[in-house]
Amino acid sequence: MAAAAGASLRSGASDAQAADELYGLPPFGNVSLLHMTDAHAQLLPVYFREPVGADFGAKYGIAAGSATAHAFTHVDFVAAARRYGKVGGYAHLATLVRRLRGSRPHALLLDGGDTWQGSATALWSAGADMIGAQKLLGVDLMTAHWEFTYGAQRVQKAVAGELGGIEFLAQNVKTLDFEDPVFKPYTLRTMNGVPVAVIGQAFPYTPIANPRHMVAEWTFGIQEERLQKLVDEVRAKGAQAVVLLSHNGLEVDLKLAGRVRGLDAILGGHTHDGIPAPFVVGKTLVTNAGSNAKFLGVLDLEVKGGRVAGYRYKLLPVFANLLPADAPMASYIDKVRAPYRAKLEEKLAVTEGLLYRRGTYNGTWDQLLVDALLAEKNAEIAFSPGFRWGSTLLPGDAITFDHLMDQTAITYAQSTLNELTGEQIKEILEDIADNAFNPDPYRQQGGDMVRVGGMTYACKPGAGIGERISDMRLAGRPLEAGKRYKVAGWAPVAEGASGEPVWDVAARYLRGKRSIAPLSPGQPRLTG
Repeated sequence: MAAAAGASLRSGASDAQAADELYGLPPFGNVSLLHMTDAHAQLLPVYFREPVGADFGAKYGIAAGSATAHAFTHVDFVAAARRYGKVGGYAHLATLVRRLRGSRPHALLLDGGDTWQGSATALWSAGADMIGAQKLLGVDLMTAHWEFTYGAQRVQKAVAGELGGIEFLAQNVKTLDFEDPVFKPYTLRTMNGVPVAVIGQAFPYTPIANPRHMVAEWTFGIQEERLQKLVDEVRAKGAQAVVLLSHNGLEVDLKLAGRVRGLDAILGGHTHDGIPAPFVVGKTLVTNAGSNAKFLGVLDLEVKGGRVAGYRYKLLPVFANLLPADAPMASYIDKVRAPYRAKLEEKLAVTEGLLYRRGTYNGTWDQLLVDALLAEKNAEIAFSPGFRWGSTLLPGDAITFDHLMDQTAITYAQSTLNELTGEQIKEILEDIADNAFNPDPYRQQGGDMVRVGGMTYACKPGAGIGERISDMRLAGRPLEAGKRYKVAGWAPVAEGASGEPVWDVAARYLRGKRSIAPLSPGQPRLTG
């Protein structure tokens, strides 16, 4: 486990030594898969604070204080970020991909989706900037989730030609009328004489977690029975290794691995978990490769006698300071950002504290958004979706319009203001809590818990539906079931919703503040 986590990376090594130790990965076996997921349109290097701490590092034998510990945990995040620098960036990722393919010319590069969404330039180009980057990076196969929020026609147009040689795989998307497959379900490739099948699994709950009207004529779901038939089909066609390129989320993949026979590996995404070593469920390896172009997973398989006989896996952090920028990719990124540079670089305010999003219940970036909604909408309560994407800013950093869009760039970003009763507010929180904490992974259908501003509440995650939320208070007073309250929010899933984009609301708030004091994210009182 320590080797898998890169624990040997010495904190006192030179950059060249550190790069050789971390990225000098000897090839193994005869099948190689490079896996990235949930880039969320982050073309440039970023800071990204993980939601796990020292206990996670200890579990995987990661040396405390090392660059690897910084990549995988939030321990001493600010100090470690200043020491080890930013992560990701497609130009640095391209250098790593090229290096690995130098020793693995047969390797396939798999993209687990959530690639075309998450930045201003991706939104304004409907993902075209990211498609260009994918092609330049050399992506071979992909599946999807947030890509669908550009609408069915946009996705079909890309698949029909814009993606070029990238195969778009999604076995679980069918037409609503006759249940015909919308996309290619799998591909068969041969590496070093070994037939390998890769099956695509798009996010199964897209029409629930995102606006249904954007994919009105398609159905999704896990489609477990169909998946089993496809695994059997590719095995009958001679596949000696079968891999699922999944956007289910880690817990769904773990359950699925115990129910579908014949999968050698599940390369997963959606929940943004950076997992240094695979889980092993029966004979299936289950991985998850983080987010924000921060990691690249390397799975090497030794296939003998028609089956997987051994494997090596490593999840490599992409340190921008250790990997020189690939010149063609850097030039491309500069080109696609150039028309928007002045708007992107507008300095809205300065943050005095750490701004991050990841957290089950809240983050400081989310707190900033609910504070903005409360102030600008003159609301009593504010809700912000429990999204997992969004880069991190260090104390003293300027908050630019570009950074704000990293937190808000979606196709349905309208802000809202409604009057809701106390009873309705409880129903909303109960519904979202059941989505987040249902003990059956197949019933967890979206992101983290909604972020709440203006009011406090208690939450018992282990309780049943309708019994998790209690003690809701506004200014110290209990919410009344029949009383109406002014509630602001954003990202409505209903068709035809109107309202100014949340980035305009937040930008106005930030321009007025100029400086943002350190924020403490509002958290529910947890019980049980």
